[in-house]
Amino acid sequence: MRLARPIALAASAVLMMSLAACGEDEGGSGLEAPIAEEPNVEEGSKAAELASQDTITIGVKTDQPGIGFLEPGADVPTGFDIEVAKYIAGQLGFSPDQIEWEETVSDNREPFLQQGTVDLVVASYSITDERRDVVGQAGPYYVTGQQLLVREEDKENITGPDDLKDVSVCSVTGSTSLETVEEEYGAVAKPFDTYSACVRQLQNETVDAVTTDGAILLGYAAQDPDNLEVVGEPFSEERYGVGYFPPDDTATCQFIVDAINSMYDDGYWADAFEATLGESGVETPEPPEPDACS
Repeated sequence: MRLARPIALAASAVLMMSLAACGEDEGGSGLEAPIAEEPNVEEGSKAAELASQDTITIGVKTDQPGIGFLEPGADVPTGFDIEVAKYIAGQLGFSPDQIEWEETVSDNREPFLQQGTVDLVVASYSITDERRDVVGQAGPYYVTGQQLLVREEDKENITGPDDLKDVSVCSVTGSTSLETVEEEYGAVAKPFDTYSACVRQLQNETVDAVTTDGAILLGYAAQDPDNLEVVGEPFSEERYGVGYFPPDDTATCQFIVDAINSMYDDGYWADAFEATLGESGVETPEPPEPDACS
């Protein structure tokens, strides 16, 4: 498994001991996803086209500890999304060394799918009606909630979203998290390309909070526990899905949903969670039921 093209290692040194990274070249967890000898794909679907290729390119995040993270000097990202991607690729007949990982930030996930830069996106990709208008999203395979990361000194003043009016809050460009705090809670939005950049802004006191899914924020807080803390209860529901194209390809949607359900049934999903996000102390939840394909 090599990167489709060089990924810029924007993560700071404080993230070098990320809880997502276990130092192995197969996605870091030591888990082996099953590989289908004869993928169950419908002729004429995108899934069938992918199964006929020699390699598959999957868009993932590389700066989210526990979700998708590229350790400095490593060739392969690690995290829960990486394990989900490995499993789905395996159901298409691909071994780990046939997967090409492409760094995919929040703002380019739809263009990458539409332009064919990537075959699939598994990148903390929250399902929304707006996104489903332009690309397909199968799932969810994981449900989390939006929270806030603040400096230790501010945890008494910023305890939840109701404290965000006129407060500078960072998240990635194009994310639903940034839209929520700006439109519903009056925050001053400060978009950056990556979450690691947002965390650096918080540490440098350029912004006063970072917002995204709680599981991601816990990973960053674990890297700087004396200075950063996740505060408040989740105040949104983020349903992670797998992106594909075109959006009206119901057969490909069903293939991915079947792969997700298989991952639940054979225990791989729970094992993958425990080996990645579970390392942050988060209990393994019940897996969500994927939406029907239509």
